[in-house]
Amino acid sequence: MSYLIIDTDIGVDDAYAVKLAVLSGELLGVTTTYGNASVVQTTKNAKLALKTWQKNFKVYRGASRPLVIKPPVNDGHIHGIDGLGACYENNESPDADDAIHFIVECARKYKGEVTLLTIGPLTNLALALNIEPNLPNLLKGVISMGGAFGRDGHTGNMTHFAEFNIFADPHAAEEVCSAPFNLTLIPLDITHQVLIDEKDIASYHDEFLSNISKFYLDFSEKYEKFRGMCVHDALTAVYYKHPEFFEVTKSPIAVSTEGITFGQTHRIISSYASIPFDIFKDRPVHNIILNGDVKAIKEYMCQEMNKEN
Repeated sequence: MSYLIIDTDIGVDDAYAVKLAVLSGELLGVTTTYGNASVVQTTKNAKLALKTWQKNFKVYRGASRPLVIKPPVNDGHIHGIDGLGACYENNESPDADDAIHFIVECARKYKGEVTLLTIGPLTNLALALNIEPNLPNLLKGVISMGGAFGRDGHTGNMTHFAEFNIFADPHAAEEVCSAPFNLTLIPLDITHQVLIDEKDIASYHDEFLSNISKFYLDFSEKYEKFRGMCVHDALTAVYYKHPEFFEVTKSPIAVSTEGITFGQTHRIISSYASIPFDIFKDRPVHNIILNGDVKAIKEYMCQEMNKEN
């Protein structure tokens, strides 16, 4: 059997990933974290999305802040102040059972059968690892949207070096990347290749996704001169079902936790056989997605979104 948990700081593009996870037929539950909004708001957002889609999956509330640093400040300029384009009155309760223990309990109960999709900061997973050090052996895999490695100039969207999900809690990301998870990282290098526009969104026939996307589209049109959006987080759900759409590069991954490269993800790019100070020595090898079949990815998303229409 295969089971799925999606860990999210649900904002606009996160909602596309959550919808695809719901449609997979393998979802156990949704865990929330801070990021695009506070964990109070993202918990309400997850509940609202599931209620709108008439899905009864349970939502579990997770971390409210990073392991070490201060929480990121949400100014709402991309996803809206509530994370979902500020277009819905959200009266859902933020109360929910504990996300960290839910992840651990599911991993123990369904050993080798649960895949975790992380589409926000990695704090929940790092905390779960602290509770259960054997977690990498219990989970089937982790598919995480985060990082940037410089392909076609995609080096970061928070600084010149760092992508948001990693930047929000690099200490958690470093703990996860240094652990022997079956980890696949989906960075900006690939997510910036998969763009959707209003025509694509309309083809999904989902009023909720169409409404929450308007704020994001306005941002893109104003600042990037393109009325469309990257569906960064949705690619985790696409990879989960169709890894053959993507090209995998294998390398250890390290994360900077200080200095001007704070929040940067690093992989092996040197061809030297021997490096005196090898930061990757004895670190586990993970999967990194730098390229993929954009046409196949977009066609699958459209096909999947229309399952119930």
